[in-house]
Amino acid sequence: MNGRAGVVLAGGIGSRMRSKLPKVLHKLCGREMLLYPVETLRQAGVEYVVVVVSPSNEESVRSLLGDSVEYVVQHQPLGTGHALLQTASVLRDRADHLAVIGGDTPLVRPSSLKSLLDVHLSRRASMSIIVSSADMPTDMGRLARRPDGRVTGIVEAVEANGATVSQEVNGGAYWFQASWLWAQLAQIPIAGRGEFYLTSLAEMAAQQEVGIETLEVSEPSEVLGINDRVQMANAVAALHGRIRGEWMRQGVTMVDPTTTFIDASVHLGQDTIIYPNTMILGPSRVGSECTLGPGSVIRDSQIGDRCRVVASHVEGAVLEEDVEMGPFSHLRTGAYIERGVHLGNFCEVKNSRLGQGSAMGHFGYVGDATVGAGVNLGAGAVTCNYDGVEHQNTVIEDGAFIGSDTMLVAPVRVGEGSITAAGSVVTDDVPPARLAVGVPAKIRRSKRLTEKKR
Repeated sequence: MNGRAGVVLAGGIGSRMRSKLPKVLHKLCGREMLLYPVETLRQAGVEYVVVVVSPSNEESVRSLLGDSVEYVVQHQPLGTGHALLQTASVLRDRADHLAVIGGDTPLVRPSSLKSLLDVHLSRRASMSIIVSSADMPTDMGRLARRPDGRVTGIVEAVEANGATVSQEVNGGAYWFQASWLWAQLAQIPIAGRGEFYLTSLAEMAAQQEVGIETLEVSEPSEVLGINDRVQMANAVAALHGRIRGEWMRQGVTMVDPTTTFIDASVHLGQDTIIYPNTMILGPSRVGSECTLGPGSVIRDSQIGDRCRVVASHVEGAVLEEDVEMGPFSHLRTGAYIERGVHLGNFCEVKNSRLGQGSAMGHFGYVGDATVGAGVNLGAGAVTCNYDGVEHQNTVIEDGAFIGSDTMLVAPVRVGEGSITAAGSVVTDDVPPARLAVGVPAKIRRSKRLTEKKR
């Protein structure tokens, strides 16, 4: 054997979260907490990942991760040491070194886990631990050392009872030499709370005088664990800072980073500028040279190059290149906005496609519609798409001019190059190059259109 395996301990009850949702399924920056340690193991080169679950969260965790990992169920909540022991049946003969990380420890970087492995292998350690010496929450376990610096154990906060420990906190991420680990797990002593702590292995290794190594991370937030919603908020803040920093280093400008919120699955193009109080959420993709905000929300959307979205909401929508939008407009699910479209203030588009170069300057609603290229939608124009039972479709062909306060009562079609007069209520199809006037609208020949056609 010379492979690497990894275990994510995700069987904890998480009672301090005060939630019906399993702790490891709470979202941090748009992604479930559990996805972070699983991804960290993968990016650190771990070939085989096992996730320890409880009977209460097994179904939901399987639904999240699918067949990408192996599952082991910890039927009794008897602590982290007991949880790891349950994986022996699937891991004992699979790898010679084993990484272990908590499902509620989402901020450990893959590079840190790789560096810890390098230390672990080069010094032939039996157990290696990620640590931090920064000022950390008091409920985190801390390392005990001899005067010569050798680790003598990890003291859990609930077991401290005045024990003398160092400032170093246990980061909850480890590498173990597998043969040593399997021989020790069943020997872990029971702790005061009736549980078997994985951290007891540090004291056992010290007593046996086998190698214990540590790696201090440069970013203290890496070791943040999550037990309650306060700690989750702290982890989210740290993760947001990390995400913002990575994008700024890749050429994105953030005018006020502290008021800019970007989910982990977002992609941003070079030379995009993000103004304050802007959120980009879900698997959104933003092209290069865009301007977003201030006060915009982009969720689950695709935005092309050189778009401008000011103080507006975009959710489940697609914008091609060179689109201008806002302020105070809203693209809802299914909106597809082609190149060069202008959407001004207080415009709403839902489940509709607006063709290249069309304009909707202000105060309007387009729903369940197909709008051609070069169409002008006047102020107050509305597609009346819901008849009380079903949503109906509207089609506006290329070059049409929809006058202010026009009501298009779907299903209806406005032909190419036609005009609707201001205040018209269009209930029947308008042929190409015609004028619709009145309530209900009557179809007329237009001198303007006739002359234009000539």
